[in-house]
Amino acid sequence: MQNRILVSACLMGQPVRYDGRAKPLLHPAIERWQAEGRLVTICPEMSAGMKVPRPPAEIGNGATGEDVLAGKADVVELTGGDVTAQFLLAAENAVALARKTGCRYALLIDGSPSCGSGFIYDGTFAGRRQAGNGVTAAALKAAGVDVFSDREIEQLIDRLGQ
Repeated sequence: MQNRILVSACLMGQPVRYDGRAKPLLHPAIERWQAEGRLVTICPEMSAGMKVPRPPAEIGNGATGEDVLAGKADVVELTGGDVTAQFLLAAENAVALARKTGCRYALLIDGSPSCGSGFIYDGTFAGRRQAGNGVTAAALKAAGVDVFSDREIEQLIDRLGQ
């Protein structure tokens, strides 16, 4: 079996984002990898029992996923609800799935407090981006999975040597 890739469900066209939408990534490599059976799809938040739609969430106080994993930051909803426990479970589920299915790579939607790997939002719900990883992206990286954002698919293709 060729290298397997964990991929955000929303990138595969599943309407699982907080707002009930998908954000499909249309690319010939996705189609090829899907036909080859190399893609393992997950929505970390859904795997942790979160509903769709759900209030938007951000990592508070300009912190990152690594801070959440270290117990130094929380993930909060726009409504004020603390969803840190769900995001930690989501990250654990993604790492467990990656290990179980042999995924050495992940292709995740950027900007998400879970899957973001190039940028996340700063916790103010004002649309301000900051560099950093979401909770799941940070956990996958810590587990040795190479994480790529949806904007980095060409780099993933290069990394796979295809």
